[in-house]
Amino acid sequence: MRALIALAGIALVSASYAQEPVRLYAAGSLRVALTDVAEEFACRTGVRVHGEFEPSGLLRERIARGEPAEVFASANMEHPQALAAEGKGGPVVMFARNRLCALAAPHVRVTSDTLLERMLDPKLKLGTSTPKADPSGDYAWMLFARAEKVRPGAEAALSAKALKLTGGPDSPPPPKGRNAYAHVVSSGHADIFLTYCTNAVLARKEVPALQIVAIPDALAVGADYGMTVVQGARPEGLSFALFLLSVPGQEILGRHGFTTVSLP
Repeated sequence: MRALIALAGIALVSASYAQEPVRLYAAGSLRVALTDVAEEFACRTGVRVHGEFEPSGLLRERIARGEPAEVFASANMEHPQALAAEGKGGPVVMFARNRLCALAAPHVRVTSDTLLERMLDPKLKLGTSTPKADPSGDYAWMLFARAEKVRPGAEAALSAKALKLTGGPDSPPPPKGRNAYAHVVSSGHADIFLTYCTNAVLARKEVPALQIVAIPDALAVGADYGMTVVQGARPEGLSFALFLLSVPGQEILGRHGFTTVSLP
């Protein structure tokens, strides 16, 4: 509650820019959900939202360099907390949760029980996003650390073979109109790809033959999504952040497969 009150109390700037869209910088995994949230917000308030969607670590760097973001919605807590520590953002609140799933090509024989064995199989290509640039990659490496407790030597083996195919500053973009994860798996760049479950659902909508494999409990990694209002944001930016935390905003996130957070 204290963080939410503080969020509502950060600097509000001149309303002379009220007709400009709210400048939202958000994790790529939020693109579809937050586009819907932004549309609902615009319907209710008349205020448009312009979203920039890419890996959270890259967005944090852009904001730190002075780009005029107003709301930063990250796929982890650390990146917005880093901005807050630098005086570039207000208090950080968690607004949603996600978790990792495995997206597998149709030819791969895999279940939750055999997932670790199949990821370790030298004949299968294991794909991830890029650590540090994209929290999804960081969460994959957390999974590798958990695998070490299940099978000694697994962490080193998985870290060595993992292909960082998405989310980095030099990662090639998918073909226009394609889902990045559907593309890397269906095109053969990876046989198994670790990504957010919400991303996996979108990938399978594009390529129905892809498999979504639940991570077994011993390896499971959750993702906490954090948000901050960037220092100097206008009242409209704050309003959008609060709308995302509201019941209507949370309901939209829930419809897109995110685990919502309840407000006090």
